[in-house]
Parts: sequence; C-alpha cells; structure tokens
Amino acid sequence: MISTAINTARSGTLPLFPPLAVTPADSTPTAITPTTSTPEGPQGSPARRWRRGELCGRLTELSAWGPSASLTLAIDLVLEAQQQGEPVAWISTRKSSFFPPDAAANGVDLGALPVVHANSGRTAGRAADRLLRSGAFALIIIDLGRTERDRGAGAGLPLPLQSRLLQLALKHDAAVLFLTEKPSTAPSLGSLVSLRAQARRRKTGPGRYTCELLVLKDKRHGPGWQHDTFRNGPPGLR
Repeated sequence: MISTAINTARSGTLPLFPPLAVTPADSTPTAITPTTSTPEGPQGSPARRWRRGELCGRLTELSAWGPSASLTLAIDLVLEAQQQGEPVAWISTRKSSFFPPDAAANGVDLGALPVVHANSGRTAGRAADRLLRSGAFALIIIDLGRTERDRGAGAGLPLPLQSRLLQLALKHDAAVLFLTEKPSTAPSLGSLVSLRAQARRRKTGPGRYTCELLVLKDKRHGPGWQHDTFRNGPPGLR
C-alpha cells in the first residue's frame, strides 16, 4: 500500500526561492513573471513552455548540479496545477531535499499535496505507476534527488518502467516530472524523456536571484530555449 506523509528532513543543497516581495508602489508581484531569451510569439514563447499543459503526456527531467533552483521551478508547476484545481502528487526518495514548510511559504496547499515516501528510484517509479493508473492526478513529481546520481543514469528506473509511465501519462493527459541531481553533461534518464532541462540560479542583486531553466533536449520544440523567473533568496542566501 502506498502511504503518504510529510517529509521533515531538510537538505540545504536545493533551497526553495520565495517570490519577490511586493513593494507598496507595486501591488503586482513580479516573481511569477518569466523572461525569455527567444523572440517568439506569445503562444510559442518559452515562457509558455514551462507549463503543466505543455508537459502533459510527456516524461520531463529537470536536473541540477551545484547552486540550482530545481525545486523552485518544480513548485511553480505545482502551484499552477493547484490554482487550476488539478490534483498533484509528490513522490520523494530518502535523499530528496523537499521541505514542506518552504513549499507552504511559497503558496502550496499542503493539504492538497500527498507526499509519497519511496526508498529507491525503482520504488518511486512503481508508486508513480499506481498513482497514474488511478487517473486522478494531473501532475506527478518524482523527486529522485541524489538517488539517481549515486546509482548511475537510469539505474533506478529501468526502461520498461519508464515506458509504462509514459503510456499512462498519455492515456490520462498527465505530466510526469523527474528531479535529478547531475551535471548537464550527464545523460538523461533515458530515450523516452521528451524534455530535459538544467536548473541553475544566478545572483542578480542583494537578496535577489534569477532562477534559470536551460533546455538541453526537447522533442516537441527543439533544444536551446530558456525560461527565467526572478526570486528573493531564502534567508540563508540573502
């Protein structure tokens, strides 16, 4: 039976960046407003590509290595889905850096976010298989953390299991996002991954950071596009 719980162990390697503070002169927060480096029309812009709807029916891998913002970019998808009334589940391995208080501080409704604990990448994949078969979830985050890096590319998620997840994502129009920890030069989880991106952060001012998503592989639009959001740094990085 799949059990759900809230992770109480925090890792400092992948901090979650809160939205920019709103100044009295501006009542519109700018943290969720992305900028892009590719001059395209509104419908095809990179700003619209990092959206749950664009990732439905696909396997997506978001990697990080060193200073990064992968959790921030993943939480953006969770928030979008919850705002649209779409159920989300987060599958976390023991080496995950997911920290519920940070997620809640960024607007995530923890009461509507089941967190499944798995002891390996393979177990996490099987949990995702069961959740997807229910047809109840529009977004599944599989947070492999350092597990996938320690065991080698794809070692914990064999191709047949990835194939089942892809078929279920297509059947139920769901998005499946893997979070891994490895450099951009390392291979992706497998050939069935439709979009592979690298997350990183860059300091742009006192307490201010740009969270960058650099796309290395995209079977739908082609690689090379970028999606940026601007955030406050968490207390430890300000």
